[in-house]
Amino acid sequence: MLARLKSIVPRGLYGRAALILIVPIVTIQLVVSITFIQRHYEGVTQQMTSGVVLELRHLLSLLSADPAAGAQGPAVRAMGRALSIDIAAAKGPIPEADRRNPWDVSGRAMIAALRSGLPGVRTVELLDNPGAVRLWIDSAAGPVIATIPRKRMSASNPHQLLVLMIVTSILMTLISYHFLRAQLRPVTRLAEAAEAFGKGRTIGYRPRGATEVRAAGKAFLDMRARIERQIEQRTLMLSGVSHDLRTPLTRLRLGLSMLPEDDDTRALMADVAHMQRLVDEFLAFARGDAMEEPVPTDAADLARRVVDRAQRAGEAVSYEGPDTAATIPLRPQAVARALENLVANAVRYGTRAVVSLRVGERALRLAVEDDGPGIPSDRREDALLPFTRLDAARDPNRGGGVGLGLSIAADVARSHGGQLRLLDGDRMGGLKAELVFAR
Repeated sequence: MLARLKSIVPRGLYGRAALILIVPIVTIQLVVSITFIQRHYEGVTQQMTSGVVLELRHLLSLLSADPAAGAQGPAVRAMGRALSIDIAAAKGPIPEADRRNPWDVSGRAMIAALRSGLPGVRTVELLDNPGAVRLWIDSAAGPVIATIPRKRMSASNPHQLLVLMIVTSILMTLISYHFLRAQLRPVTRLAEAAEAFGKGRTIGYRPRGATEVRAAGKAFLDMRARIERQIEQRTLMLSGVSHDLRTPLTRLRLGLSMLPEDDDTRALMADVAHMQRLVDEFLAFARGDAMEEPVPTDAADLARRVVDRAQRAGEAVSYEGPDTAATIPLRPQAVARALENLVANAVRYGTRAVVSLRVGERALRLAVEDDGPGIPSDRREDALLPFTRLDAARDPNRGGGVGLGLSIAADVARSHGGQLRLLDGDRMGGLKAELVFAR
């Protein structure tokens, strides 16, 4: 029951706020309407009908005093005109059952009062003429038909109160919703700014609204400024460190290239190349995509370019997906770097790799699947940590990286408001690394 209730409750802030506003109003309306109709209109109808019952009793007593004259007697006719009651002898068959509209609440109370006050009532008709009540009554002169204006027996126009109540409630609900929306608009703008920053975009935002919302907005701006300063300082520092490290590595490479080529020289050159690769990947991880702005990007075109570069390098990589896809804001260089890292890992631990693209309504998925040994499910969270190598879990006979490829890819996905998922390959039996980007 609770789960079903949660499924129908609106997920948005506007919807929930409107629900909080409308439900009490509707509930109060229903309670007041039901109580008022049952206790007021039914009570008034019963009182008015009881008065008419006394008048009908008087007319019936006049009929009993002169049964030979019947309903056409002068005394009965005169009293009927005075009481606005038309009484005549019944002709033809008498209806067997009372007739009224199912929603006629006052009619139900009226019939009950007539039958309890006049034992001789046989049938009450409320459908033929909405403005009159017809009833067949047994009398000393035989069955008679009494026709009485309905306004004498029930409260008039009870629906007017309901209509007025509903119209007023709708009007006040609209006014309240307008003011509520104005109060919630700063919250949605704050949420949009936070969501955009989580995806790596910075949009203009100024705190507005209530005091609490302004305080939250100011805290968000301070947090965003601190994070941006930290990213900038980290990027500048690491750029300097990278430059300082690359210079001696370049000198070492030049010095080794001038030495006679032998096993020791080749081993040293391999070490220098490894150090260079380590510096490059560390800088790429630390820098992230802070220096790149999101631009509308065709993910299919980007994936095909990455696959083409890998194929030119002699790697067994293929692409499966649409030729074009809907453009979404991406940092193309960062996404390409993340995809290249995933492809490099796939061909390093497997013999071939497949890059696939799926575009959904809410997310874009770039997946790289290989035919390697994969990663155990209990080690996949560790594989996303920086400088973590799981070569023993895959293929120890192949050359390994520096443990930053998956970390860089995961960081790029998070900066776009997405994630990197490591799954079991459903086609090739190896690892399936999936980059998920929110649209």
